[in-house]
Amino acid sequence: MLKTSKIIVYDEPTVPEIQIEQIEKFLKGTFHIEVEIRKNFFENANDEMFQKIASTRIFELKKPFSRHLPTEIEIQNERKNTDNSQNEEKILYDGFEFEKILSEFISNSENNQETLHIIFTNKLTCTFDESDFRYHARALIGTNPSIISTTGIIEAPAKPKEYYLELMTNFTKENTEKIKEKYKGEFLDYNDPRLSKIIQGYLLQSIMYYETGDTFCNDKECRLYNAHWQKELLHSQLNKKFCSKHEESFKKITNHS
Repeated sequence: MLKTSKIIVYDEPTVPEIQIEQIEKFLKGTFHIEVEIRKNFFENANDEMFQKIASTRIFELKKPFSRHLPTEIEIQNERKNTDNSQNEEKILYDGFEFEKILSEFISNSENNQETLHIIFTNKLTCTFDESDFRYHARALIGTNPSIISTTGIIEAPAKPKEYYLELMTNFTKENTEKIKEKYKGEFLDYNDPRLSKIIQGYLLQSIMYYETGDTFCNDKECRLYNAHWQKELLHSQLNKKFCSKHEESFKKITNHS
């Protein structure tokens, strides 16, 4: 049985490829529970939230999180909620700190175990990995609220090695576009029409993690697989299958026979 009785999904208007109406249908059809779609989480935010979000920005990739004292300009930029994917130099945020702050601004009546909040954002969330002592971009911060970074979906899984090698040896703006065109289809890009289908996989990962406490799957054929490469991401998500273990978990929590 699902412990969640309602899912609230917050849209990201700068990324229409999410196709929020399709997401609503997908969740209702998959889990058969109440789903509510809301506008962007930050639309009616106050100055306190913007200040706190700005304080989670990352400036040292090879150092654990240290809270940043934001400038007024940085706070103003948070108010604008511009599309982070359009910035050549991406602004990075500590994903866990970012999630903690958003949870503070969920009303007490809805901040409970039965209501799962899933927030889409164009902000690039990252987590610090102590195995190599550096931050890495993440598409999903899975808890409640759960954060799905549309920029992270594009930037976190790596593109083909050959793509990076060609960029290193032929780096100009003109060549970059030619190289992108050469490898078109092999990785997700901004405004990619496949994004909505890929997001469905991240929604499944978010909900299954919240329901079972199970981390990502190691099977590349499973939709819960933690893809490190774009090729793996496209394969695991567009195939739309669970591995046998997670198929059973899915049936158990949704009462599918």
